[in-house]
Amino acid sequence: MPKLTVPDLLTKVREGTPLSMITCYDYPSARIIDRAGVDIVLVGDSVAMTVLGNPNTLPATMDMMVVFARAVARGCEHAFVIGDMPYMSYQVSPSEAVRNAGRFMAEAGVDAVKLEGGRNMVEAVRSIVRAGIPVMGHLGLTPQSASMIGGYKVQGRTGSAAIALLEDALALQEAGVFSILLELVPARVTEVITEKLDVPTISIGSGAGASGHCQIFHDAIGMFEEFTPRHAKRYADVGATIRAAMESFCQEIRDHTYPGPEHSFKIDRQALQEFLTYAQKRTEGNS
Repeated sequence: MPKLTVPDLLTKVREGTPLSMITCYDYPSARIIDRAGVDIVLVGDSVAMTVLGNPNTLPATMDMMVVFARAVARGCEHAFVIGDMPYMSYQVSPSEAVRNAGRFMAEAGVDAVKLEGGRNMVEAVRSIVRAGIPVMGHLGLTPQSASMIGGYKVQGRTGSAAIALLEDALALQEAGVFSILLELVPARVTEVITEKLDVPTISIGSGAGASGHCQIFHDAIGMFEEFTPRHAKRYADVGATIRAAMESFCQEIRDHTYPGPEHSFKIDRQALQEFLTYAQKRTEGNS
């Protein structure tokens, strides 16, 4: 299958095909996801939590994100890959935002970038888009500013908050984003925002009314055991499978059943005799 582009994604939505999006962080996972036919792979700054064990996303840096994004991009021949702009990589100034978005494109080989924020980030979005880099917006629960918005909570539950989300979405669309990720937004609010926009929306915990849907890979396959978000659906329990495999590994080592002859390599008889003779002389010489 050919590599997906922004026009391809927009065509899918116009034709009524919902977009599938997965957040992942490494080459082997990206290969599997790509071959499964997922449309969009987001290299999220959630790597700081899911893979590196931090309590939030803030420790993610540009250098770190470029490494993970490069690995994912190498694994995706078909899927559209988005690099997630980490904390303080775009908030300082539009020029800094362009520079770091350019790093994602040039050093990691992604197809687009994503950044959090609405009307307050319009200038950064405009500048990145003017530089020829596709941008996905991100509204609702924006983890980089979780302390300001009251934590990891559903956003847009009051009338004024829902109105603000719509105005932010319209402002991002006007600034040039090709899509907007809506995280933890009430389902009906998502439906209305999607109806009012010309660009696609992607839901993560924001109901069924968006143009596409996203999950974090580790949640979907049961690989993150700290907690499971309400909106996450587990399609497999890979964590339990891996744990059972490691338990068997440890037990076989203790039982002396691994490694067996089939896991070892042989040396031919003449070479072995030469080696044994040398080893014996070497031992005698040291005694």
